[in-house]
Amino acid sequence: MHGYATTKDAHLRRLRRIEGQVRGLQRMIDQDEYCIDVLTQISAATRALQAVSLGLLDEHLKHCVSQAMTEGGTTADAKIAEASDAIARLVRS
Repeated sequence: MHGYATTKDAHLRRLRRIEGQVRGLQRMIDQDEYCIDVLTQISAATRALQAVSLGLLDEHLKHCVSQAMTEGGTTADAKIAEASDAIARLVRS
């Protein structure tokens, strides 16, 4: 079971809301809305995706990484490296 199993429905709701934001962006472009208004909405959608990713990362650390730490050995090392790589990707984005 994944770390986000207990919050899966909440994540799906948030992602559907973000999907709606992206559809709204498509409409804005189609209707030739003002550039700054479109950019503002892009920023909001980006922040919403970042919030989902931070929530998933938190759950991964609390569940998957902590479980691997309990097991120890190479499993723990691999999970820590995996989490570090994920954090690096989030920081770069």
